Amino acid sequence: MRPFDGRRILLGVTGGIASYKSASLARLLTQAGASVDVVLTRSAKEFIGTITFEALTGRPVHTVLIGDGHALDHLRLVRGLDLLIVAPATADFLARAAHGHADELLSACLLACEAPVLMAPAMNDRMWANPQVQANVAALRKLGRTMVDPAVGPLASPDEGAGAGRMQEPETIVAHAGRLLEPKGKLAGRRVIVTAGPTREPLDPVRFLSNHSTGKMGVALAAAAWRRGAEVAVVHGPMTAPIPDGICATPVETTAEMADAVRAEVAQADVLVMAAAPADFRPAKVEGAKIKKRGKAPAPLALDETPDILRSTRDARRPGMLAVGFALETDHLLEHAKAKLEAKGLDLIVANSASEAGAGFGSDTNRVTLVHRDGTVEELPLQPKSVVADAILDRVEALL
Repeated sequence: MRPFDGRRILLGVTGGIASYKSASLARLLTQAGASVDVVLTRSAKEFIGTITFEALTGRPVHTVLIGDGHALDHLRLVRGLDLLIVAPATADFLARAAHGHADELLSACLLACEAPVLMAPAMNDRMWANPQVQANVAALRKLGRTMVDPAVGPLASPDEGAGAGRMQEPETIVAHAGRLLEPKGKLAGRRVIVTAGPTREPLDPVRFLSNHSTGKMGVALAAAAWRRGAEVAVVHGPMTAPIPDGICATPVETTAEMADAVRAEVAQADVLVMAAAPADFRPAKVEGAKIKKRGKAPAPLALDETPDILRSTRDARRPGMLAVGFALETDHLLEHAKAKLEAKGLDLIVANSASEAGAGFGSDTNRVTLVHRDGTVEELPLQPKSVVADAILDRVEALL
């Protein structure tokens, strides 16, 4: 999986209750295609055993700096390394790392490492807030270490507070690892706006018109753009797909609200990707009270068109901004996609069929056809939406 295939990652695990999450992290990194070596500190072995990591990575686990022929492991393990991750990073390890200690294998590896370093601190919330810990973190950032700051959430201590201290989830750490491993292309440092999910048009206080969009395609695009180094903002309707860490999110409800939010963002954007499925129609009249059954057919429902978001942004787009649209169709796929590309001033449109199994709303896969402004048409196979997202962004980078 991009960008982990063939990469060498060293995962350092220090002694904290969060080390149980490190097993899941090792599994995710291995499944993504990386070769993962694990180093356990002395205290980490009090929480989790070596056999767990050996089973998950298929590789031996390293625990000692000197002895039994291991005198040069700290050099061998970091030679040709692509990324070093420390998760969890305890307060004690942060202190020793900030001051350049090398009295055990992991800290010695850190000093010898020339690859990027990612640390995921975990500790009691009062410890994380301590000025000395924050000074150590600041010193490590100054040395170029990347921090995945801890989250607010349940801690092991029975007298836990309400502050940050909980180690981020393995999926979040993997996302940050991917951002460090991804070769920096033309999206790095650019501002990318992505829309995702459906919109809802109210009929009465309890009912609305909408569609089956889950937002998965838009979220996949946002995550891929962020991994490539872009500054990403997502404008999204009500959806089930979670927004990844590091991405600014603006929730909206109706198509008009989405149009307003996009117009507010687009003047500063380098790329706009309209992956949302906004409702095309809204009830002409919104009832103030719930419509009740009355033993006879209700009056016909009158509909008005909702604002056309892409057209409404044409005058606000900055010079050179790229616009990518989506066309979900039930028939005449290419014909409708080409017409939409022209009418809305797009540089690229992504067309897919609403009736194909495994594609479209709700699925984790998609089969799309890319239609370029110069008339080029590319048909992509059915594949995971994360792979589709990278394919789309490859074309965007080629156009920038």
